[in-house]
Amino acid sequence: MRVGLTGGIASGKSTVSAILAELGAVVIDADQIARQVVAKGTPGLAAVVEAFGPEILTAEGEMDRAAVGAIVFADAGRRKVLEGIVHPLVFERYAELEAAADPDAVVVHDIPLLAEGGRADTFDAVVVVDVPVETQVERMLRERGMSREDAEARIAAQATREQRRAIATYVIDNTGTLEDLRQRVVEVFESLVTGARPA
Repeated sequence: MRVGLTGGIASGKSTVSAILAELGAVVIDADQIARQVVAKGTPGLAAVVEAFGPEILTAEGEMDRAAVGAIVFADAGRRKVLEGIVHPLVFERYAELEAAADPDAVVVHDIPLLAEGGRADTFDAVVVVDVPVETQVERMLRERGMSREDAEARIAAQATREQRRAIATYVIDNTGTLEDLRQRVVEVFESLVTGARPA
């Protein structure tokens, strides 16, 4: 059972991902893989430096994620260039991890930009973690120390709530307590497991 998990920035998707892993799902994290494929010394990082210049490197030779983020969030064309480098490398690594999973497992692909990528139909089910935009903004101000302007720009760069909900097989509302969230994730996981097993 291949499952796409997505949600807007500060929706609580990482928490849902962690709960699914605790419940026994095999979680493949796009953000984590995206960091690995441009780690120091990788061909991915070399390609990013070639496209964006050596000023996107830290003194230690790592990719300065904040510097690159500032460039690509301000310029959709530059964002497409970065995605053109990183996405194929991420998909290659995905395929390797998926091939290594147990055939009966619920394999969850944690993909922040699933709605934007147009690949929702490649999954057996899509789980969307959903919160109102104002909740996202409040969390980014409180937990990430961002300005309202930065928070709103990041949200605007992503798909809308409606676009994400349109691809959802399951919607997980994350406006309640952690216990409410856990309970809903357990319900969804049980449903996925049932779907994963042959009738």
